[in-house]
Amino acid sequence: MRYVYLVFALLVIMTVSLAGLRGSKSTRPPIEIFDDMDRQAKVKAQSASAFFADGRADRPTPANTVARGHLDADDAFFRGREAGGAFLPAFPDSLTVDETLLRRGQDRYMIYCAPCHGALGDGNGITKSYGMGATATLLDERLRTMVSGEIFNTITNGKNTMRGYGDKLEAQDRWAVVAYVRALQRASHASAADVPEAAKNQLGLK
Repeated sequence: MRYVYLVFALLVIMTVSLAGLRGSKSTRPPIEIFDDMDRQAKVKAQSASAFFADGRADRPTPANTVARGHLDADDAFFRGREAGGAFLPAFPDSLTVDETLLRRGQDRYMIYCAPCHGALGDGNGITKSYGMGATATLLDERLRTMVSGEIFNTITNGKNTMRGYGDKLEAQDRWAVVAYVRALQRASHASAADVPEAAKNQLGLK
């Protein structure tokens, strides 16, 4: 029985000794029985590769291929331009402007546009508090009379100090933002004449 206690004590001492080293720093590499794929053969971006004849690890896009979702042959929808190259005066015929599109436009606008242009489109976004004072108001006459295709192009490619959002927003979402901007512009210059007759009594308008 005495030997059992002795072996048990030695095991306890050994366990405590090994556990006590956990978290300590060492210049010696750890002992690995299984490396859990921490080190494996791979090719890093922009590195050389002897496997390919041109010696490049990065492979060029095969000719005549199109990325998924980028079969953008429709100039009106994907670029906001007419066949002759002029900016589209209104929304493309392939787009249905309805409440669903406006709600989507509001959602995207509040994420990507409101920080600079403000929730109302008046240029009083949060960035103004941090010294950005050159943000355009979307409600002035110049932008209210700007054709929809040009607004779409500005969202896509940017203008002046505004960066483009073509890489952040799909074409459908960019048109949704244009629709919401039009709603903000209309609301900022609305009058009783803009209210449908059926709703005037409900709102107390004559």
